[in-house]
Amino acid sequence: MEAILENCCGLDVHRDTVVACLLTGNLEDRPKKEIRTFSTMSKGLHELAAWLYSASCIHVAMESTGVYWKPVYRVLEESCEIKLANAQRIKNVPGRKTDIADSEWIAKLLRCGLIEGSFVPPEDIRELRDLTRYRKKMVNHASAEKNRIQKVLESAGIKLASVISDVFGVTGRSILNRLMDKGKLDEDTVRSLVKGQIKKKVPQLMDALQAQLSSHQQFLISQSWKHLLQLEEAIDHLDAAIDQHLEPYRVEMELLQTIPGVDVTAASAILAEIGADMLPFHSERHIASWAGLSPGNYESAGKKSPPASNMAIPT
Repeated sequence: MEAILENCCGLDVHRDTVVACLLTGNLEDRPKKEIRTFSTMSKGLHELAAWLYSASCIHVAMESTGVYWKPVYRVLEESCEIKLANAQRIKNVPGRKTDIADSEWIAKLLRCGLIEGSFVPPEDIRELRDLTRYRKKMVNHASAEKNRIQKVLESAGIKLASVISDVFGVTGRSILNRLMDKGKLDEDTVRSLVKGQIKKKVPQLMDALQAQLSSHQQFLISQSWKHLLQLEEAIDHLDAAIDQHLEPYRVEMELLQTIPGVDVTAASAILAEIGADMLPFHSERHIASWAGLSPGNYESAGKKSPPASNMAIPT
């Protein structure tokens, strides 16, 4: 392998330690090797940064191991050019596996320019990405609680969803609140709760609400209801934080929303995943491949065969 870097470092990152292998020397000669182990505590990471600075090393590579790489990246990104490598693509040859051997292998690959770095957006986009991904999880949890409430209603024989298209709309929530308290509603109570066009469906609603909720079912619904309200409050707070992070990207948000089917939520998620700077992506084909939206190409002995999955592995 032909060397292209005179000074580089490979990091093998773990939960508690980082093993660093520093390679220095002329491209034509065998490089000098120095290996040190640092703690992943803040003090240890700053010691690693100081060691690399004293060695005039700005080229660093490491694997994207879980979340352990993130604090290392955050400390080194201001002073070093870091390549975050896909662990599957820089797997070492079979043999004796040690942390020292792994760090040396990464350093050798980096020295020869054989590591393709993963896309890591700027810190503000990374923060936005954390928020949008967390919001998605909260929305999924909220949907799960709604499904649990629906399941209890159906088990009790209450067919509210058969009459009201949105059980968790204004009218549906009013009815659910009363059902949790009383277990069963009379016609006068239902008429006082319904809003808008649903007033025409009071007879159908009474048929759907004939069954009686038991105390056990009332308890189950009330627990899911309390959790749902907490989740919705959390989602509102997340929306406010996301909106604040999107303030510098109003132009990009407006452009994304010109795409048919892309609303504010989708636009913020897209921006959080790919960022606003398209320079890391060489072309539209590159970004489609990175997103896993381009078909793979598997050819051997002149024969092409479809891959097990039709999605390319993102870089």
